[in-house]
Amino acid sequence: MKKKISIVLTGVGGQGVITAANILGKAAVKAKVGVFVSEIHGMAQRGGAVVCTVRMGDVSSPLLPSGTADVLLSTEPVEALRNICYVHKETKIITDINPIIPFTVAVSGDHYPKVEEIFKELSSHGELYAIDALNIARDAGAIITKNTVLLGALAASGVLPFKPEILLEEILEDIDEKYKVVNRKAFEGGMKAIKKK
Repeated sequence: MKKKISIVLTGVGGQGVITAANILGKAAVKAKVGVFVSEIHGMAQRGGAVVCTVRMGDVSSPLLPSGTADVLLSTEPVEALRNICYVHKETKIITDINPIIPFTVAVSGDHYPKVEEIFKELSSHGELYAIDALNIARDAGAIITKNTVLLGALAASGVLPFKPEILLEEILEDIDEKYKVVNRKAFEGGMKAIKKK
């Protein structure tokens, strides 16, 4: 196991990025792994960009130097590209394939880049895993579980210093019984999507 593991989580406000980062932090504590979690969110509640870092192992700060992330986990393709400064050639870039067009782009008449071009650029910087997290979440029973799908994908990537079961246990711990089946399906769907890649 690496002495330090650095994960950048990014996306758009309302997609559960901060929740996912906090779950990762709690799972690390449960596994008795040192951890720091930080978050940066401006207009997150209004669809703005959100960036969180989770650093595990022998670390003394949540701050992450450029080019040092082991994983870039994104709920939105352009947000992955916007945070490309954190990756290096061996970074696993895990992103949903479904764009969320910012209202500022729609109103101003600007154009959202072609998703294929985004993926081409991401692939040139790291190891890309583009998955249909939105549809996996929908198939599980609730699109709100997209962040759980991505956590499942992260668990299957082999980067985390603890077993996927610990992360799943943390996800299911504080939610109502009626949502546990949906979240379990979402997590397992994310794991399967990565294994197929």
